[in-house]
Amino acid sequence: MNTNENLIATGCPATAPQPVNQLVKPVKFPAQPQEWKIVSLRECPTPDTMQQCETPEQAAAYWKAHIATHPYFNPECECLVVFILNTRRRIKGHYLVSIGTMDTILCHPREIFRLAIMASAAAIIIAHSHPSGDPTPSEADIKITRDLIRAGQLLKIEVLDHIVILSKGLDKITYAECWIIPSW
Repeated sequence: MNTNENLIATGCPATAPQPVNQLVKPVKFPAQPQEWKIVSLRECPTPDTMQQCETPEQAAAYWKAHIATHPYFNPECECLVVFILNTRRRIKGHYLVSIGTMDTILCHPREIFRLAIMASAAAIIIAHSHPSGDPTPSEADIKITRDLIRAGQLLKIEVLDHIVILSKGLDKITYAECWIIPSW
């Protein structure tokens, strides 16, 4: 008699009992519409001189003051942030759109402009980090900037700039513009 036959004869199963697969019920959303609102996550006290955002240097300084201290900011991954500006180029706020991997970030114009539309932004500045230490914009950075400029023209929200900022060494602000937007 082989070992399997001994186990079966003694009442021991030949294999360990397997757990019973139970189906997970899908989440069903209510069929009725819902009311939505924008909620401020945190206050970012900013001096008056830093609220005005007319140059890439000022945008990079705002990044250093507020984005680098954001609870979800990860200097080891690419992070994409949108600055919301009013008609006088003063920063109304910012929001973290996406956190990517070490060398890639996923974004779509829908996510870039969603809160800008809700907050009645006149203009936006896109900024994202390069943890690699090279602030040079990639081909993908330039392509998405062109797409966002076109989307902004349709929405009448001006895309002022797309800035690439180094994640590491934030004691010295290092950035690069995507060079396809005329000087603002």
